[in-house]
Formats: sequence, structure tokens, C-alpha cells
Amino acid sequence: MIGRREFITLIGGSAAAWPIAAGAQQQPMPVIGFLHPQSPEGYVEPMRAFRQGLKDVGYVEGENVGIEYRWADNQSDRLPALAADLVRRRVAVIAAIGGPLSAFAAKAATTTIPIVFNVGDDPVKHGLVASLARPGGNMTGVNFLSIELAAKRLELLRDLVGRLARVAVLVNPINTTNTELTLHDVETAARSVGLQYRVLNADTAPEIDSAFASIGRERADALFVAITPFFITRRVQLVQLAAYHRIPTAYGLRDFAEGGGLMSYGASLSEAYHQVGVYAGRILKGAKPADIPVMQSTKLELVINHQTARMLGLTVSDKLLATADEVIE
Repeated sequence: MIGRREFITLIGGSAAAWPIAAGAQQQPMPVIGFLHPQSPEGYVEPMRAFRQGLKDVGYVEGENVGIEYRWADNQSDRLPALAADLVRRRVAVIAAIGGPLSAFAAKAATTTIPIVFNVGDDPVKHGLVASLARPGGNMTGVNFLSIELAAKRLELLRDLVGRLARVAVLVNPINTTNTELTLHDVETAARSVGLQYRVLNADTAPEIDSAFASIGRERADALFVAITPFFITRRVQLVQLAAYHRIPTAYGLRDFAEGGGLMSYGASLSEAYHQVGVYAGRILKGAKPADIPVMQSTKLELVINHQTARMLGLTVSDKLLATADEVIE
């Protein structure tokens, strides 16, 4: 039986705890704004990596952090309005993923909310940050090496195919910066080895169909597919059409080779998304974007689908097989 003195002590202790608990419950859950030019269907694994990055620094969606998703569904002209909406909702940080278009839209929408981007080439050249080591301002992120590797990818394609005289280059014209940089690297590489190339544009699924029909008519020896968010979402279509037209094709992400594409060479997309999650979590914990260096993807992967090579009648040299990070049999 509890005595009167103990009862008063218990009541007093409980009363003292009530305001603290109530105050803790009133703390709002931080919210991350997520901005992307495409749709979620093609990004299941990268999004899993993004959430894992958050988890690695202590944040789990729905438990201690919320995420407001804004997907533009391949309508890049919607990005500025979507970014402005996230700013109006006063999110704690914006993850502007999927290339420079998202980053530009977020940058134009706010100079105060921290922004973590993921771009395929030099963010300093784009004016997103002052330098890689000391970004300054309210932006930092990941330089996902992809566009700069266009020349090396073309060289590997030539080594794999052997006799290569004419190559088709498929680009997404709406992503102008990506297209310009890709074609600059391809032109330089093609000129150095005496390759002819033809540029094909596609911004919709039917335009991809038309591009492959054109490749068949013109008898190109191989196809080089630029890395763009739109092509990532259409990778199944691209791989299937390459198989149907029996055209050796080089891609920038291992997802294509894993899905039946001939070869891929580039950085890990999932690792880049993971790092964006880590950076967003660090900012929620109080880190300043200006002080977080832009990370450059350093893990480059050459993946060769040997089964597809055999289907195309290609003999992969022992040297190239030994060079590959992974050979899919």
C-alpha cells in the first residue's frame, strides 16, 4: 500500500514529466522535398538506395522523417512549379535528383532551403556550386560521372564489336546540356578513330521506335545510348528493340546490361542516390551545404552481357572479359 507521502511524490514526479512529454510530441517531423523530372516506375532500386542512405544516418521515412515526392513524369516544364510548391510547404531540404534540370529548378525556387543535387557532369561549370571542395551557398550533392565517360564507352563498344565504321547515337533533345556534352565527347572520340556517327533524337516512346527503325534502314554497325533520366525509365523498351534489330548497343548503367543489353560502362546510379540520401540526412542533423564537399562518383563498372554478345554473333576477347567488372553469362 502506498503511503500519502509517496503518493504525493509520485504525482509530483508525473506532473513534472507531462510538459516535457507534451513538448516532445509537439516537435514537428522534418520533411524532405523530393524533385525528379521522371516517374517513379523506372527507379525502384535507386529509390531504395536513397532511403537506405537516409537510414544510414538515422532517418526512416514515416518514423522520424517525411518525404514530399514531386515527379514531373517526363514533363520538365513542370519542374519550376513543383519546386516552388516544395518551397511553399517549407520543407527542410530538397533532394533535386535526376540531372541538372531538377537542380536548376530548385536553385531558382530558393536561396535558403538546403538543396542536394545529383548531376551527370561538372556542377561548377553549371554554376550550381562555387567549387567541389567548398560549394558555398545552399547547394551540394553528387557529381554522378556519366557524360564525361562517353568517349571511353564508345571506345569499349568499338573494342567489343570489332569492325565498327558507323555508329548511331541516341540522345534525348529536351535535356539540352546532357545532349551537348555527350555529343561533344562522342564527336571527339569518333574523329580520333575515324568513326562516322549519326545523331538520333527521342523524347517519347514512339520516337524511340522510330529511331530504331531508322537505324535498321541506315545499317548502322552499333548504337550508343546517352544517359538521361528518360532513357532510364524506357530501358526495357531500348533493350528489347536493340535485340529485335540485332544492333550492338552500349549503355551507361549496369541496369541495361542486367536487363539484356550488350554492355554498360559508367558509375553506379544506386550509389549516387544513396549518397544523396546520406547528404540529406546530414543536413537534417545540422550540417551546412556550403561546407559539404560535392562527392564525385569513383566506382566505375564495365558490365558485359556475354549471352547477348553470343546472340549477336560477337566474340568477346579474353582481354575485354578480364577487364570487365562483371560478365553476365
